[in-house]
Formats: sequence, structure tokens, C-alpha cells
Amino acid sequence: MASILEEIVAHKRKEVEERRELYPVKLLEKSLYFPAMPVSLRGYLRRTDRVGVIAEIKRRSPSKGDINKHISVEQLSIGYMQAGASALSVLTDKRYFGGQAEDLSTARRFNFCPILRKDFIVDEYQVLEAKSIGADVVLLIAAALRPEEARSLGALARSLGLEVLLEVHNEDELKRYACPEASIIGVNNRDLSTFKVDTATSERLVSLIPQEFSRVTESGISDAGTIRRLKSAGFEGFLIGEAFMRHSKPEEACRKLIQQVLQGEQAA
Repeated sequence: MASILEEIVAHKRKEVEERRELYPVKLLEKSLYFPAMPVSLRGYLRRTDRVGVIAEIKRRSPSKGDINKHISVEQLSIGYMQAGASALSVLTDKRYFGGQAEDLSTARRFNFCPILRKDFIVDEYQVLEAKSIGADVVLLIAAALRPEEARSLGALARSLGLEVLLEVHNEDELKRYACPEASIIGVNNRDLSTFKVDTATSERLVSLIPQEFSRVTESGISDAGTIRRLKSAGFEGFLIGEAFMRHSKPEEACRKLIQQVLQGEQAA
């Protein structure tokens, strides 16, 4: 996975240069969404009428191949929110995940919730682009950046009103990358060297995350019991993609899971 990440980042840098030529920054700044006030993911994760699910639109992945190619972003994004999701995560990487920037703009057009741009952000251009397509939050992956790059990109995002979700995989990344420019720490339960997914990673790291950060857990979450356990541990957000997208109707899988979480909380 580490070598795949290196490959993705190398390709992403080339892709950014191509997009910069096609869509100059001055053009991005003329977007309808560029001057808009972003919606706070932190605020939505703390709403008492939601359980904190961040529902992801994800067509494929490098490790699993095609997951669900034939989706309508419009219908699915609306369906996720009607199901009770707290926010949306939209994959905008085309080569490796089958997404595109236009997917996020489509979701934005039909929803007023927080939307995370899920991509491999390695350049300031992508942060400006995220704002121009309607994103409220950008993902910065520690494993793909140097600490100073993460801080610089985070500072730019914050200056645009965007929130930053900083993704870490282990204690070392958390210690080296946690910075004031990020307001949300996401713990990815997938080991980049083995592909193994273990939610114990989140349980191990949660107490090490400073209180000023909102906490999101990612990967390997597919049942209500896991959500309730991780919520009790201190997590506010639960990013779920594949567990939903493998269903023919991902929004129904989302609705069912959220209902199970709520029923469990009521029973407790």
C-alpha cells in the first residue's frame, strides 16, 4: 500500500499541473461556490439529532477494484442525507477511485450539509479547487505529506474558511502532524503496509488526540455495535464508504445502520 500511495501521489502532482493549465486559479475564484460560507463539519458532528455518520460516495478503490460504478451522485447524496447522515464524503480522484471534481459539485448542488473532499491533496491548487467546487472540508493525509506541507496546506484551507480533516494511521503520525491548522483528526484503521483493517487502532489512539480536535474514525466500520463502542471511546464522526457502497442501494444501507445505532442508544 505504501508503494501504491507513492504512485498515487506522483500521479497526483502531474494531474495538478494539467488541471492548473486547464482551469487557472483566476477561473476557480470566479466559481459560484468560491465566495460561499462553508458549512461546519464539526458543528454537524455534534448535533444531537444525528449519530455522526459521514457517508461516502466511492465507486472503486486500488485494493478492491470496482465497488459500485453505476450510481447517481444526485440521488445517492440526497438519499444519504435523508437517511440521517451527518455529512458527505466525496471521492474526487479519477484514476484510482473513479471519481471526479464534478461529483462534489453535484452533491453540493442538491445538499446543504458539510461535504468533505476526499482526495490526495499535495498542492495548494487543490485546496483552492476544493473551495471552487463546493467543498466544506479538505482531507490532508499525513502519510502523503511532510509535516510542514500539512501545516501550510492547512493554513491555506483555514484562510478560505474550510475545515481540515487530518488523517493519521499511528502514534508517530499523530505526534508529528497534529497542528492548529487542522480542527479534526481522522484515524484510519487501515494499516498501509499490510492492508489489514482493525478498529483497535482508533481505540488505541483516541486518548492521545488532544481535546481541541474533533475525532473521526475511518475504515472497517460496518455495524452499529462498532459505532456505539467507538462513540463511547470518544469519537464523534464515523466515515463509512465501502460498507454502504457494496449495496445496490447504499442509502438504504446507511438508513438501516443509523436506525440500528439509534435503537441501541435508546435501549441503553
